Amino acid sequence: MLPKKAYVSLRRKKQFALLQPSTSARLDVGLILNGVKPTGRLEPSGSFNAMFTHRVRVTSEADVDAELRRWLKLAHNEA
Repeated sequence: MLPKKAYVSLRRKKQFALLQPSTSARLDVGLILNGVKPTGRLEPSGSFNAMFTHRVRVTSEADVDAELRRWLKLAHNEA
C-alpha cells in the first residue's frame, strides 16, 4: 500500500488498484482487470483514471461486499 496525497495505491509487483475519495460521500475504487467485461457496479474507468480499466463506486459500507473483494483479489492476482 502506498498512500499519496489524494489517494491510496494498492500494489503487489505492480499497481493493481487505487482508492480515491471522489466526493464527500463516495470512494472510487480503480481496478486493473484486463479482459474482464464491465457489468453492473464494475463499470469502465472512463475519464476516472486512464491507468485503470474499471471503477467501482463505494457509497456505503455495504458496498464493500464479497463481489468487490473478489474483483480486488482478481486484480491482485494479475499484478
